Amino acid sequence: METVAHDGRTTAYRVRSGDGDGPVALYVHGSGATHRVWATQYAPSGPTLPAAALDLSGHGASEDVETPPGGETLSAYAADVVAVARAVDADVLVGNSLGGAVAQWVTLETDWRPDALVLLGTGPTLPVFDGLREWLESDFDRAVEFLHGRDRLFHDADEDLLTRSRAEMRETGRTVTRRDFLTSHRFDVTERLAEIGVPTLAVCGEHDTLTPRSYHERLASEIPAGEFAVIPDAAHLAMLERPAVFNETVRDFLAARLASE
Repeated sequence: METVAHDGRTTAYRVRSGDGDGPVALYVHGSGATHRVWATQYAPSGPTLPAAALDLSGHGASEDVETPPGGETLSAYAADVVAVARAVDADVLVGNSLGGAVAQWVTLETDWRPDALVLLGTGPTLPVFDGLREWLESDFDRAVEFLHGRDRLFHDADEDLLTRSRAEMRETGRTVTRRDFLTSHRFDVTERLAEIGVPTLAVCGEHDTLTPRSYHERLASEIPAGEFAVIPDAAHLAMLERPAVFNETVRDFLAARLASE
C-alpha cells in the first residue's frame, strides 16, 4: 500500500502500473468495504492499466476523520479521492454504491475533474430503509447478515466470497459502516445530474435490490453523456460476482468514449 498526505491525514491506496498505456482508472469502494473489493479490476486482467484503488478515510489502512454522517463525510471522502487521483494521475473514476456517490460529488464539487465516470450500484439518491439504519445502530450482526442476503450485495455468490465480504464489513466496524450508510441516505444530486459533463456509464447488476435498475436508468438519461449497462446474474457487487463481464463492459465503454474525446 502507498499513502498520500492531505488535509491533516493520510489516505492509503493500491496502485498497479503493469504494461498498459490506457487511461488510469481509480476505483472507489462502497459502504463498509475497502480497496480489496476491486482486486480483479486493478489486476492485469482489469479494464485498463495503470489502475489504483483507495481506502476511504476510516477504512482499511487509511486514517479516519471525525465527521458526522452526511455532507461533511461526503466532502471528506471526496478529498481522499482527489488526493489519490492527483497522486496517480487518474483519468477515470469508477465508484460502487457510496463510492459512486463520492465520484459524482468529486465531479460536481471539487476542482479536480475526471475524463469519465463509471457508476456501479449507485444513483442520484441512495435511500437506506429504516430497518437497516436501526440495525446498524443496535444490531450490527443483523445488519451484516441482511446485506448478505440474496439479491442484495450478491445474487448467487459462493460461500467463500460471502465469508470474505462479511469479514471485511466486520473489520471496517459498526461506527464507520453506519456513517457510510447514513451518508448515503442523505446524498441527493437529483437536480444536478445535467451538470455532470463527462461521459458516464451507469452499470446495474441485474438482480440488485439495494440500488435498482431505475436508479441507473435515471443517471444514464439525465447525465448528458450518460449510458446504461446491465451485468447479468449479479447484484450490488457485480465487479466481484461477475468480474470478467464487468471488466469487459468498462473496457468497451472507455475505449469508445475516451477515443472519441
